[in-house]
Amino acid sequence: MPKLLDSYSIQRRSKTNKSFILTVNLESGLPPEMCEKWKRRSFACLPPELSHFRNPTSRVMAKKGADALIDFLRKEADMGNVWRYYTQLLIGNWMERFISLDNNPRAERIIAKGITYSQKTIDVYASYYNRYIKSDPFLNMDINKVDVPAARAFVARIGMKKTSDGRTLAGTRAFEITVDFVRMTFKEYWEDHQDWRNPFDRIDPPINSAGNPRDVLQEDEILKLFMPGVITDPLERAVAIAMFWAGLRRAEIFGLRYEDLDWKTPLLKINKAWKCFESKKKRTLGLPKWNKCREAPFPEDLQAAIKILQETYGLHKNGHVFCLKDGTIPGGRWIGRRLPKWMKNAGIEAAGRRIVPHSARHSLASCLEEAGVPLRYIQDILGHGSLKTTKRYLHTPQGKINEITKKIEQNAKPKEELLERPQIFKVC
Repeated sequence: MPKLLDSYSIQRRSKTNKSFILTVNLESGLPPEMCEKWKRRSFACLPPELSHFRNPTSRVMAKKGADALIDFLRKEADMGNVWRYYTQLLIGNWMERFISLDNNPRAERIIAKGITYSQKTIDVYASYYNRYIKSDPFLNMDINKVDVPAARAFVARIGMKKTSDGRTLAGTRAFEITVDFVRMTFKEYWEDHQDWRNPFDRIDPPINSAGNPRDVLQEDEILKLFMPGVITDPLERAVAIAMFWAGLRRAEIFGLRYEDLDWKTPLLKINKAWKCFESKKKRTLGLPKWNKCREAPFPEDLQAAIKILQETYGLHKNGHVFCLKDGTIPGGRWIGRRLPKWMKNAGIEAAGRRIVPHSARHSLASCLEEAGVPLRYIQDILGHGSLKTTKRYLHTPQGKINEITKKIEQNAKPKEELLERPQIFKVC
């Protein structure tokens, strides 16, 4: 005669891990949904009412905790609270809530803190979701039943997909963003279901990829950029100085208004920046990146450039400092199309280097560090939330190597050919 199963079973995790795990069987008479919920669960997951049973030190104590849980669950089932322990939810239905602003759990939680949630972030998530995740069978699984092997297999399938240029996705920045998005959605589910087991907690996140590295302009190259006759248009010159000498982002430059210019101190008050700046239809004026308002340097050269800009183009009714002659604000690619021309006019060799508009902030950070400016002050100028971010902007070692090689070349030339190089950044 077959042996009847008990209402529950208790096992040790392993020989090295002496803790216990619990499985509630259908023989307990509880609804299948509750039994599924308590399949191979840690005693640490017991409800708050039974918290004193969460760390059994012996099998006897574990059995007492299991008996108490069975009694507790029966009372819950009698009161019709089965839904509290199990509600079917497809992973795809849950993830889709994060690719729009409506009914977005993460946006709701962040906005409740008084912080705005960027539409650009949602657009990025939607792009990667539709491109790499949407058709995967993983989305048809119940989020409450998914286990670690299923989650790991899903990540492996994502890694085997191809990028637009034919490369395997694994190891790319796109892979990192895609998997981080999935991990974020599962973590948000845990926020409201903290007795639920998140399978991604036992899977290491992707190793941070280097992404697209940005190179910098050295101090002597920045000097060449602002020599007379290189950047002749008043708006272009003022924008370039705001990039390289004040460390402003593009969205911050074109978000500056006349009241943000403190001529007496002098400082720039960075209180506004464009969101979704690349899209003229979607962009809106809001708080700066990470909602971090700050004060930035307002160097004399930028003051002079803005005065010339106002004399040439006049003051604009929209209140913005950096506008075209007709008062319109340039698009997101306006600077990117002009930067190569500026460098060509200055005779700066860019072959083999990735110089983009954001390189201006990297260049400023590296020059300030080389001049001995404290890292904390550089962080404040650039508006970074952490020193870890600021350190990624420092390219001084490469600059030092270039400087040493130039000195070797100069020592091989007659002394009369050596020209003294002016210094922009000085430590007071």
